[in-house]
Amino acid sequence: MKFFDRIKERQQLQGALARTLSSGSQLTVVTGRRRIGKTKLILNSFPDEVMVYWFVTRSNEAMLCGEFAQVATEKLGVLIPNEVKNFSKLFELVMQVGRHQSFTLVIDEFQEFFTINAAVFSQIQSIWDQYKDTTKVNLIVSGSVHSLMKRIFQDSHEPLFGRASQIIQLRPFRTDVLKDILQTYNPQYASEDLLALYAFTGGVPKYIELLMDRGCVTKDQMIECIVEPGSLFLTEGRDLLVMEFGRDYGTYFSIISSIAAGFTTQGQITSLLGGASIGGQLKKLEEEYELIQKKRPIFSKPGSQNVQFALKDQFLRFWFRYMYKYRSLIEMDQSQALKTIIERDYTTFTGFALEDYFREKLQETGKYLMVDSWWQMKKGEPQAEIDIVATDLTTKVAFVAEVKRQRSQFREREFLDKVEILKTKELKNWTLSPQPSCLTMDDM
Repeated sequence: MKFFDRIKERQQLQGALARTLSSGSQLTVVTGRRRIGKTKLILNSFPDEVMVYWFVTRSNEAMLCGEFAQVATEKLGVLIPNEVKNFSKLFELVMQVGRHQSFTLVIDEFQEFFTINAAVFSQIQSIWDQYKDTTKVNLIVSGSVHSLMKRIFQDSHEPLFGRASQIIQLRPFRTDVLKDILQTYNPQYASEDLLALYAFTGGVPKYIELLMDRGCVTKDQMIECIVEPGSLFLTEGRDLLVMEFGRDYGTYFSIISSIAAGFTTQGQITSLLGGASIGGQLKKLEEEYELIQKKRPIFSKPGSQNVQFALKDQFLRFWFRYMYKYRSLIEMDQSQALKTIIERDYTTFTGFALEDYFREKLQETGKYLMVDSWWQMKKGEPQAEIDIVATDLTTKVAFVAEVKRQRSQFREREFLDKVEILKTKELKNWTLSPQPSCLTMDDM
């Protein structure tokens, strides 16, 4: 698949290179989940520059240094002895080259030094502080284990805290980019195909690339590709998160699976897990791993107890809903049975994804300060739920909408009654513009 978007991020990386040439060495951190395209972004940002690329694997430090020294020698044209056995010495030698020539040094999967030699981080800090003002090294480090990368560079107790000139958090493709990609590979695509691409991949570049390169550009083709034996999709969620959670992944998987299945309150999840205490895990999933988020009705106070939990990653919602739940079918090589289940549940499953799609699309316009949903479920009050409320607090204008796959499913009178409740509760002095409406797949 060709390279799409990432215009802002490329500009940030190229800006760091420009500052390196004018002001001295810069350190840029690129983070983001696995498969989000960090390496591809970095390599595409400097096609004509001298670049030393080191990929950190869980290996012996001395062996890694030998490999890294060889790469540096070839790219820089300066002999870096491959007899160097520790990374701190190798890093210092390469920084010294930066006194005489400028270049980009990329250290990929940087967090793996935790398993190789955790002292590397303090050693790098000392060398960096010593050489950064007298060298021209555009240092870029990237990593896929979010919790560890956050700890390395954002924990005030860690040696590399405050050393990064900028931290780039790479996120999934926006909805307009998804449309551009599908238009490129399937000019006659239907809205159903776009929704499937969003729901199955969550906008993650690698998953999209796997589908597009295989010519799987329609909903049915995507499902077929996803469930075929040996497909990366079948084990990806486990491979992605076991690295994050370590030996305690079982409880975390159960919590995420519960949320993906529609059990979204702490009470519901606790009950489903047999009364287990999960407050600590929920807190970590939200704050440390940033995989879930608390959702409250729009306008609610931060401390409101009217809380539901939601997965932030569309792909993981799909993976836990099907691949994890029906892993026994995968183990028995029953791909067609899994396909049947996905097709059977598809309409219901993608209904929630369609709501998320429109919320993201509205947020991306830049017109609204808040885009969220609203609900009222208190006893003694009319129960009401509205899919989308988008607000511009500076002008007191709000956009309110219901989301349906087809307009024929829209019950306008019922919806307007719920809007009246919302206006009474939260929008007394607001203008609704345009008038409350229904968003359907025709509006994607």
